[in-house]
Amino acid sequence: MKALKDAVPRVFWTDRPGAPAYHPLDGRTTADLLIVGGGFTGLWAAVLAKQENPACDVVLVDAHSIAYGGSGRNGGFVSDSLTHGLGQGLKLWPGEMGTLLALGRENLAAIAAFVEAHGIDADLRLVGKTTVAVAAHHVAELKEAERLHREHGEDAVYLGRDEMRADVDSPTYLGGLRLRGTGGILDPAKLAWGLVRVAEKLGVRVYENTAVCGMERSGAAVRVITGPAGSGTASADGSGVIEASQVLLATNAYPPPLRRLSNFVLPVWDYVLITEPLSESQRASLRWAEGQGLTDAGNQFHYYRLTADGRVLWGGYDAIYNFRGTGSEQRDASHELLARHFFDTFPQLDGVRFSHRWGGAIDSTSRFTPFFGTAMGGRVAYALGYTGLGVGASRFGALIGLDLLARRSTTRTGLKMVRRPPVPFPPEPLRWPVVEVTRRALARADENGGRRGPWLRFLDRFGVGFDS
Repeated sequence: MKALKDAVPRVFWTDRPGAPAYHPLDGRTTADLLIVGGGFTGLWAAVLAKQENPACDVVLVDAHSIAYGGSGRNGGFVSDSLTHGLGQGLKLWPGEMGTLLALGRENLAAIAAFVEAHGIDADLRLVGKTTVAVAAHHVAELKEAERLHREHGEDAVYLGRDEMRADVDSPTYLGGLRLRGTGGILDPAKLAWGLVRVAEKLGVRVYENTAVCGMERSGAAVRVITGPAGSGTASADGSGVIEASQVLLATNAYPPPLRRLSNFVLPVWDYVLITEPLSESQRASLRWAEGQGLTDAGNQFHYYRLTADGRVLWGGYDAIYNFRGTGSEQRDASHELLARHFFDTFPQLDGVRFSHRWGGAIDSTSRFTPFFGTAMGGRVAYALGYTGLGVGASRFGALIGLDLLARRSTTRTGLKMVRRPPVPFPPEPLRWPVVEVTRRALARADENGGRRGPWLRFLDRFGVGFDS
């Protein structure tokens, strides 16, 4: 496709100057707290741990670089939801929904306050979001969602077709649900880079290109063996050892050092395009005065938003699970499908080119929400599985991980979300066909007016599935 001809196969957010750089670990060291993973969960945990106890010796390692994974590859949506949306939370934990909503709003406010206090230029705009109806059955679904959101104190307004097109103009729109005050958009790489710089100023030691290859008990501590990125095992050349009193795992979609955690995480591959900067007339043709993020209402959905320099980021729809969790950052079929859908949605942008194309893995769980726990006698904690909403919820996950390591009983740790793990995914070779059957069933539901077939109804009985 002509529009994709010049799209470079790199992540737009991190394909810009300004990224900090850190040496890999070489040799032996110690830490009061070792954090594995340089994404949002790990970065928030490092900052929060040092703010709580400046004397705590915190080390953070990443197998690649800061924000290499989902934290640097996402669409830049930030939400106050801790439950993958109000409907999912009400289905799973109706008795705790008031607490979960309050904690989510408090968490988002804390992120905004932190960004402002530390002067992080993350282009954070709390402009809410709009979910658009692009099929007839979405209209009734969004009207019901409006009722639920209003019942729970949220600023929700259903927009009819003409109102929706007056807000953001597409011939595909049949209506929309406008939510204000529930989140917004930001520049994820700049947030991650800002967080690591704050962590460094607080005294956190950061090592990039340092993969964790092994982890074992060592008396009252945990011995962690590291090696070069991609090594998989420790090597004599460039390997290291960290003797840590406590460890927090923040690996998300990447294989965790505790293998049993992989039973609960499905690495779903998601793909993204971003346009060249729009001209003034192209930008005006969209309207989009508030600059909020948008998503479709379907099971297979797009997410899209404007950037600070006037581009449109367009991603989603395909959610690909490959056998044994392998994946590629580039998938021509997905990128070409995204491009076709983009011009179907915004035909007035015919002739616009895409500048970047990329993909990344999302850490989906069977209930679409994160899970938490400890191992090795409480010396190791983990917070994983944000299923596409980790930009905001990762800070909350970091707090829970630190609570668990400190053996604190808090409102957070008392939540059923924290105390009960999700249903594990089946092991391979069964996992891939089960996911494929589910993915096809979701597509059929979109094609059949939202009607969920026998397989999806069976999964619904147990509150399980997969999502991006």
